[in-house]
Amino acid sequence: MHAYRTHTCGQLREDNVGETVRLSGWVHRKRDHGNLLFVDLRDHYGLTQCVIDVSGDLFPAVEGVRPESVVTITGPVVKRSEETINAAIPTGHIEVRIDEFHVESAAEMLPLQVFGDADLGEETRLRYRFLDLRREQPHANIILRSKVISSIRRRMVDQGFLEIQTPILTASSPEGARDYLVPARNHPGHFYALPQAPQQFKQLLMVSGFDKYFQIAPCFRDEDARADRSPGEFYQLDLEMAYVTQDDVFAALEPVLAGVFEEFADGRAVTQGAFPRIPYKESMLKYGNDKPDLRNPIEMCDVTETFRGSGFKVFAGMIEKNDKVRVHAIPAKTGGSRAFCDRMNSWAQGEGQPGLGYIFFRDGEGAGPIAKNIGEDRTMALKAELGLEDGDAVFFVAGVPSEFASFASAARTKAGEDLDLIAKDRFDFCWIVDYPMFELNEETGRVDFSHNPFSMPQGGLEALETKDPLDVLAFQYDIVCNGVELSSGAIRNHKPEIMVKAFEIAGYSKETVEEEFGGMYRAFQFGAPPHGGSAPGIDRIVMMLADEPNIREVIAFPMNQQAQDLLMGAPSMVPDSRLKELHLRLALPKKATAGQGNESQE
Repeated sequence: MHAYRTHTCGQLREDNVGETVRLSGWVHRKRDHGNLLFVDLRDHYGLTQCVIDVSGDLFPAVEGVRPESVVTITGPVVKRSEETINAAIPTGHIEVRIDEFHVESAAEMLPLQVFGDADLGEETRLRYRFLDLRREQPHANIILRSKVISSIRRRMVDQGFLEIQTPILTASSPEGARDYLVPARNHPGHFYALPQAPQQFKQLLMVSGFDKYFQIAPCFRDEDARADRSPGEFYQLDLEMAYVTQDDVFAALEPVLAGVFEEFADGRAVTQGAFPRIPYKESMLKYGNDKPDLRNPIEMCDVTETFRGSGFKVFAGMIEKNDKVRVHAIPAKTGGSRAFCDRMNSWAQGEGQPGLGYIFFRDGEGAGPIAKNIGEDRTMALKAELGLEDGDAVFFVAGVPSEFASFASAARTKAGEDLDLIAKDRFDFCWIVDYPMFELNEETGRVDFSHNPFSMPQGGLEALETKDPLDVLAFQYDIVCNGVELSSGAIRNHKPEIMVKAFEIAGYSKETVEEEFGGMYRAFQFGAPPHGGSAPGIDRIVMMLADEPNIREVIAFPMNQQAQDLLMGAPSMVPDSRLKELHLRLALPKKATAGQGNESQE
């Protein structure tokens, strides 16, 4: 018999009754039922109930063992009586009698309970993450993550993609976040950067003659945490393809994502066929953002002309004074009561807004101050234009769209949630396309890249030379699911002259381009194929499939919101000798140095 186990704790069934087996695992919990002591033994695969009579010689040892101790149990498999069957677990029809019992590793008093669903607090969970991961849901999340990655890898390989690893120690990349820097011991004063993304390398692979590349790539960005963003590091499905159009990238990626979601959706519906394509400008108008949750049926509409010259002087005056002012309507099916409209107005005031104007429809007419001010004809025209009926309402926001878009988006979501309009148990995908190549920095007055600086402008060099930069669109696209951005991507700029011109518009000289992106700039001068790709976020995909609100729940060893690893104690101070090796001297704020060592390096 094997030293530790003949079966796993999730393996035994009624067919095994009568066999003598050996199991090893953690003591999940113990239950004293008078003459019998029950031990639930748990491993990675499941849980088996074991039992011993109080009269047995081993009873004191079994009774005295603490929860989460690792033990080995040997004994016969017996069938449970009908009244004790536990149909909730696969092993619930049998139990193992304890004939032999050995403690492999005794557990001390636990800082957190593995059994049960008590709220343990994030700090404790992360400090003792190895215990936290023994709990059912965190353990299941990591298993799901592994299965999702395996599924993605299989689907990419089946499409003919090669998996190629790119460097971790590299040069800085313009991905929009701070780099993590690594001092180069053999090159005093010089630093490597951890890759924010393998962007340049995957483009260089296309220039190198490879046709379809992918990688489950680690990415490192020194940015603040959010619910859907892990600080420090995260993983992407990075892919790049040569000789492709935007449509080719979509055709390659859609079946991968749809297939993975269908595989692990657990009955939830997934977008079928080609994903809808929504131009960026349309998305901002209809949804107030470029990450629309299509489960919410509310679509906003520009109704500026209805209010131009109307009796509602607030909106009419704004429109007359500024030609950039627009009025957007937020239709709310079933929201046609004064009580609901007043609640939405109060909510808006709580968000720092002066209020939220509205019309609600009843008895064949519009009600509320705005309806009275604009008159019956305009009110009924609005009702028809928005497809509303009695029992519905419409809310209005006015101003410069770029300034009110965020609030309008939040109002749309609020109305959808409160009226229970948002479909549950669905994954609705879409592409956001036709992003502007550039945007105006309001603070500096400069033209900046709005998305990926390596994107191909629509219209190529001619568009850059002849159009207002703010009117130039790019072959850039995001993939969005249920209001969560899963991926950014683009058809790349593969011509050095277009690259130089694009960066010149954003305020960079040719010399700067050659210095900062010399590897790629040189490569493009020796024959570069048209190419493009994308990079869906692995962590966000798993987070959505696991139905977890926080991305840290699907990462094995995450950092906290302050980018600290509480388990391993990182980041940490290092000895002066290590700093000397690296030719570094610390210049810390005086407050930060107190009691932390390295004082001589100030």
